[in-house]
Parts: sequence; C-alpha cells; structure tokens
Amino acid sequence: MKFLKHIKSKTRLKHEDEAQIYDYAAPTTYSPKSRSGRDLTSRLPIKLLTSILSYICPHAYDDNYLSLEESMRDGECMLCDMRELAQCALVNRRFLVATQTILYHNVRIDPVHYCEREIELAARRKRKSFFERNGEPIDAPKQRVEQFSRTVRDNQSLAIQVEFLKMPYMTRETCIVDLARTVSVLPNLKYVDLPEGLYADDRSCMTLKQALEHRCPDLRKMKYLHGAERSFALLSHSKLWQSLEILELSQLEIEPNTLVSVLATFPVLHEVKLEELPLIDDSIFQQRAPAPTLPPITILTLQKTPGLTAGGFEAYLSQPHVREVLTHLTLLDTGISPDELYRVLAMSPYLKTLRINQTIQRALTPSTVPPIASRSLETLQFEIESSDTSPHDLQPPSESYYQYLSSSILAGNFPSLISLYALSTTLPSLLLPPPSAPFAGSKAPTSGLRQTLMLYTKSIPEHDWYLTVISPPTSTNRRGSATATRPISLYNGSTQLGPQWGDKARDSVIVGNGFGGFLAVPSEDGARPSSSHGHKHKHSWSKSSKGWMG
Repeated sequence: MKFLKHIKSKTRLKHEDEAQIYDYAAPTTYSPKSRSGRDLTSRLPIKLLTSILSYICPHAYDDNYLSLEESMRDGECMLCDMRELAQCALVNRRFLVATQTILYHNVRIDPVHYCEREIELAARRKRKSFFERNGEPIDAPKQRVEQFSRTVRDNQSLAIQVEFLKMPYMTRETCIVDLARTVSVLPNLKYVDLPEGLYADDRSCMTLKQALEHRCPDLRKMKYLHGAERSFALLSHSKLWQSLEILELSQLEIEPNTLVSVLATFPVLHEVKLEELPLIDDSIFQQRAPAPTLPPITILTLQKTPGLTAGGFEAYLSQPHVREVLTHLTLLDTGISPDELYRVLAMSPYLKTLRINQTIQRALTPSTVPPIASRSLETLQFEIESSDTSPHDLQPPSESYYQYLSSSILAGNFPSLISLYALSTTLPSLLLPPPSAPFAGSKAPTSGLRQTLMLYTKSIPEHDWYLTVISPPTSTNRRGSATATRPISLYNGSTQLGPQWGDKARDSVIVGNGFGGFLAVPSEDGARPSSSHGHKHKHSWSKSSKGWMG
C-alpha cells in the first residue's frame, strides 16, 4: 500500500508541475487589485475606443486587395496580435463590441505563428498515440476556416461586419466547399482569397462562384483566366459587381469589342491589367460615338500585348478625361518600344509611376529620337535587356538606351524624379556630370538633378537591387556626389559587421573635388578599419622588426 501511495504522490506532483507551465494557446487571465472609483474608459465614445484598440492588431485595418502572402508584415505575428485583441473582449461589454468590430472587419487565417510560440503549438497539434509517437500534425488553417464558417453562419450580426477574408494558398485550394458556405452569408464582402480554378471557370468551383455572384454584390477585385471567356462576355449584360475597382485579364481569347463593352459597364473601375490577350489591338482605343469606349483608368498594366502600339495609346491619351486620370503605367513586352516612350510621356501630364520592360536587338541612335521628359514622374523603372540574338560587341545594345536615359535626366527633363530602377551597372557613373577643367572658375557643370535621386541597379533580373544615392551639385560640391553602390540588405548593418569596424556600418561616399577627381572622406577616429587578416600581419611584422632592430 505504501508503494502505491508513493506512485500516486509522484503522479500528482508531476501533474501539478505541468499545470504550472505557461500555456501559450490558452488566453491569459489577469487578477488586478480591486480599485475604487469609476471606469474612465466608460466615458470614451465607442469609435474612439475602437480606434485605440486597433493599435493592438494593426493589420485589421489594412484594407488592401492583396492576397495573404502579399500582405504579410515583416517582424510581426498576426495571430498573436489577434489573440491579444481577443483577450480585450473579456473586460466588459463595451470592449466586446469594439473588439468584435476590429476582429471581424479584416479576417486573416494565417497558417502558423511567426514567433517562438509556434514551436510549442506545432508539437501539440500532432496526433500522438502510445504506438506512434510521431503523429501527423493537425491542419490548423482548415480547422480555423471551419470554425469561422460556423461562427458567421450562426451569428448574422458578425457576418455583416466581414469585408476582407484572407487565407493561405493551400487552404483556399482544398477548402472550396467550406469557403462557399462562408461567403454565402457575407453580404458586405469586398475581397476574398479565391482558388485559381474559380478564375478559369473550373467545374469544381462553380458552387463557390455562384455564391459570390448572388450573395456578394460588393466585391471589389476579380480575375479572369483562360477558359472564362463566356462568363466574362456575360458581364456586359448582367450588370454584376458594379463596385468593382480592380480587374485582371490573362490569356483570354476575346474580341476587342467585347473587352471594351465589359470594361465600360463598371463605373468605378480604376485598375486594369491586360496580360497575353492575342486578339487585342489598337482598335480598343478608338472612339466610336454609338458604341462604348474604353473608360479612363488610373493604374494600367499591359503585359505581352504586341498588338498595342504607341500610336493607338497616344490616341487614347488624347482624351482630356483619360490623361488627367492616368497616374501609374506598366509596359511589359508590349508594342510600345523604348524609343517611342517620349510620345507616351508627352501625353501623360499627371503620370507618377512608369515601368517599362523590353528586350531589344539593335542599339539606339540618340540623335534620331527626341529626349524623354516628364515633369510629374516620380518613379521610373527602366529595364531594357539585349536579346540573345543581338551581336556580341564590346558594348551591348541596351547600353545605348541607358545613355539616352542619362542624357535626358541630366538635361533636366525629370525635375520630380525620386527613384530610378535600371538593369545597368554603368548608369551611376553616367548620371554624374563630366568634371570641369582645372582652374575653370566658379562655373559648375550643368546637371539636371534638382533633388537626391535613389538609383537602384542590377546586371540581370535574377539579382538583387543595388542602391546608389546621387546628390545634385551644390555651391561647395560643383559636380555632385554619389554613394558607393551597395546591395540592399534586410539586416541591420550594425549587427553584422565585426569589431574591426567599431560595431558601426561604414559610410562609403564618393565626393567630387570640382577638378575631376574625388576626395576621400576620413572616418571619425581618423583611421580606416582593416580586416582581421590585416591585423594579424601587422602584429607579426611589428614583432619581427622589433627583434631585428635589437
């Protein structure tokens, strides 16, 4: 009997020790001391209280139309933020109402915790048994979708608050039935992560698509892929999703008249992406009085559309209500060549961002092409590559386009330019004006840079961007300056450099001296940091020299 009591006492102590371990999955309970007086938070308006609590979970009001993977926040754990916000609902009824408004506005079903808590939770999710110690893990995102679906179907007051629903790729591809049940009770839904089969009219997703068409009239973003030509053509007669703002079309075999008729039915459409549409040509830009015309678009992306040329696009921009709205333009392998870019910029007085990506075979003769100019452009992504069939000369044909770009910038044609992206490693040296002759007086060389330019360069598209900061000329620095081209790192330089740098990142700066040369900027301690290998040789040389000198 004493032996059994001894075992029982050990078992009880073991369970007590395990109970004292902090449970990361369970909500934290607080036992504050009782205080006399009124609750000051009861005087706050419910909107102000909701705004204060939103700082606990900042991604809840991230109202963008990006997928779960694209809307990730670096250095944050969204599940932990939602867990802490849910604990605030236990305070009182007013906190409950404010917390539910935040939690059910933008619902994110993340697959894992992006913190140390995931290590313990992953071990708990495994189905272990006595015979199988390494069990299969539980699909946590799938269970969260099922629980969320059951919650919104049982509580209509929470369902009408949901406007954004985001989930991982594998979850939305495998939980199509649960997703259809969920969106059928969300009348105010604006964006939801959908499986790829829905965009191509796959039979397995027809129930989900019918639920979206009949129960979600306020949807803001939609995509149509190859195979959905019939459903896309029906949009011109069904008047579906009149609040649509973003539309992406890829690999659709549709006629130009069908494309224009559908786009004209959306009154608030402001972002359009056209990718690999083989039947589309410049006829979509034509103005026909009885027939609908292409509406004005704020963000336009044209990718692999060789049928669209600069002449047709220039006719489209000739309309005042069109060119006053267009602010972002992307041209990826289109019929608009880089030497015709000046025609597009001349007709786009409010353009803020421009990206062009083209593969060329022949070099450009700058004397035959007018320079490009834009007074409103702030970001330019100029990616010109030489094709494999181009002649292998000492200088690739693409470099002539970057010389053409640098001459346009130095001429002062881009007074508002802040960021420049290019596939050229020689562009930083081209953007510095030529040095003046010695004893040439106080007259500085002409430079069109009026503000600091952030130049991002790389040799091939697969590499990372390298940053060079180019400053305009000043009274003391008549040529201007440029920092040494360095890679963009996601790590902190102060934690990655060794002690030979003084635990600080090195500032490598090239400063012109006004006579065609450069000045070396000394460090604060007056000595240039050296490597550990240099220190080793320095000490060995000093010892040997001391012994030799006696």
